[in-house]
Amino acid sequence: MAQRTTLLDRIKGFFRAAAPGVVNVAAGGLPVLDEQLQRAARADAAIATVEIPPPGRNGLRITYAPDRDGDPDAGEVVWTWVPYAENDGRGKDRPVLVIGRQSADRVYAVRLTSKAHEGDRDFLSIGSGPWDSQGRPSWVDIEQLYSVHANGMRREASALDLDRFTRIAAALQRRYGWSVGE
Repeated sequence: MAQRTTLLDRIKGFFRAAAPGVVNVAAGGLPVLDEQLQRAARADAAIATVEIPPPGRNGLRITYAPDRDGDPDAGEVVWTWVPYAENDGRGKDRPVLVIGRQSADRVYAVRLTSKAHEGDRDFLSIGSGPWDSQGRPSWVDIEQLYSVHANGMRREASALDLDRFTRIAAALQRRYGWSVGE
């Protein structure tokens, strides 16, 4: 079984290589730098974007309420760091479409990709928009759901127009039974 490398392990490895002796992993306890790195890693984990299992029929209400206020709102495409499926600390800064509120600090989102997925039932073509600086057509992955913390969002990109959002909401409603409303 392949060993997973955590973000903390990679940071420690960097410091060990850059300044040998600065990060000491002595058996008698954690050194100060390690404790600081662990606190930072826990803080990052608290605001990380994470893939989550889709909630049941009554667990999510799809809404449309974009508001260019710097916060992730339903109907907006925002950029955030999305982990790869291997969940090994790697990932990619990418656009996601916010589809509803999860809590005071978190929203539900589905990811966008510029890779074509013609005929794939898990992807819905939405065309191009201002969220992609290269003007490439985008696809929404309706199979994977993410929880995005407001502090884990890098930036608002744009609001998706109501017609495209309605098509995505209808596809999600058919698939998961989630309600659509204000």
